[in-house]
Amino acid sequence: MRILLAEDDDRIAGNVAAALELAGFAVDRQSDGEEIWFRGETETYDAVVLDLGLPSLDGLTILKRWRRAGRAMPVLILTARGNWDERVEGIDGGADDYLTKPFRVEELVARLRALIRRATGNPAPVIEAGEIALDTRQMRVSRLGQPIALTPQEYRLVSYLMHHRGRVIDQLELTEHLYLQDFERDSNAVEVLVGRVRRKLGADVIRTRRGFGYVIEAET
Repeated sequence: MRILLAEDDDRIAGNVAAALELAGFAVDRQSDGEEIWFRGETETYDAVVLDLGLPSLDGLTILKRWRRAGRAMPVLILTARGNWDERVEGIDGGADDYLTKPFRVEELVARLRALIRRATGNPAPVIEAGEIALDTRQMRVSRLGQPIALTPQEYRLVSYLMHHRGRVIDQLELTEHLYLQDFERDSNAVEVLVGRVRRKLGADVIRTRRGFGYVIEAET
């Protein structure tokens, strides 16, 4: 899962980025409002953590532009502003959730996981597909109750396919959601990653639809 972190306070951004990476997310970190708007307009993210007080372009303006353009990724707003009317304006502008500074990064991570689950139609914290279970809280994948040791990148692949289980996902979409913008996007990277995961989970879990992509069936 790939997150855009839009925050111009270096200390806060560093703490949040570290927590999100530990939680299994790939994090694109940006501080300038214009660049953040452009990234959200042209790149693919599973969610955005958006500070309102940004240089060059404020967060609320960015959010409204994204929504007018049809960009539907979940957005969690961060702000030092505690006024209720500003919170209402943010929600009415298209925000999905709101956190006021100071906050605990554990709460931010939990809220972000919930936003992504709801956006993909998975309200429960444990997502199941046949013998496979993904515990989004513990970042744990198991088969028939037996935990499977995965690298962070392998976990992100399984997590994305499980959140979208039953849907065939092509290599381009997987690349966009698993890797950061500055990653050298080798066309074989996803294929190699899928091969590694199959050796751990079983060859029958991630299925290939020739010419279309990969899928974890809702019932494996």
